[in-house]
Amino acid sequence: MPETIKVLKVENPHFTIILYDDLLKIDLKGSFKNEVEEALEHKPVLKETIGKILGVFVPLHILVSEIDSVDMDDTGKITVRLPHHRDVVIPLENKEHAEKLVEKLNQLISKARTEKIRENVEIKRAEKKLKSARKEAKRKANERKNTQRAHEIHQEKVWG
Repeated sequence: MPETIKVLKVENPHFTIILYDDLLKIDLKGSFKNEVEEALEHKPVLKETIGKILGVFVPLHILVSEIDSVDMDDTGKITVRLPHHRDVVIPLENKEHAEKLVEKLNQLISKARTEKIRENVEIKRAEKKLKSARKEAKRKANERKNTQRAHEIHQEKVWG
């Protein structure tokens, strides 16, 4: 499994944002939710059940490939748009940090989309190659079958 690379870390009094090359991680500081999240990390069974329920309300670990877009308003408030989830709003006090985070996220989103397109092209090529190989195998099988049948017919005429 490829190792993730930390791209950016932004500290805030109430949370820490860590941007990896494939993941946006938002860790809340000193809240009950953070304690619950830590407990879930150590219990896979709970993580699969309760963790999914908590993720509906506030996704704290977001794959970059699942982000639709990232916008920032004049105050430095960042909105991360996610399909099938509520948008995540990150109120950063430092506008420079917000601009840098938005810039890096947009770069990584673009990279993830390009990679996804590349994967889809490779999958299509592999499917086409497999379909062609199956078609060729079927043609050869039919050719052998026809040759065998022709041989049987010839034998019947000779012996019959």
